[in-house]
Amino acid sequence: MAIGLGVVLVVAGAVLMWAIELNIEFIDDFTLGLILLLAGIGAIVISLIINAQRSRSKTTHVEERRHDRN
Repeated sequence: MAIGLGVVLVVAGAVLMWAIELNIEFIDDFTLGLILLLAGIGAIVISLIINAQRSRSKTTHVEERRHDRN
């Protein structure tokens, strides 16, 4: 899910940086696009790190058998 959010943030940041011109008084649209782009890249990297750690962990199943000696 974080990879999808990261892709959305990267796309939104790229659109704000290069495709459209917004006239927001208190923030520059290039700066806002850069912030969204970096946040998206960070979300993708963190998601890939977490998924890599999750796939490296191993689960072992121990089965105990009892023998009745009658």
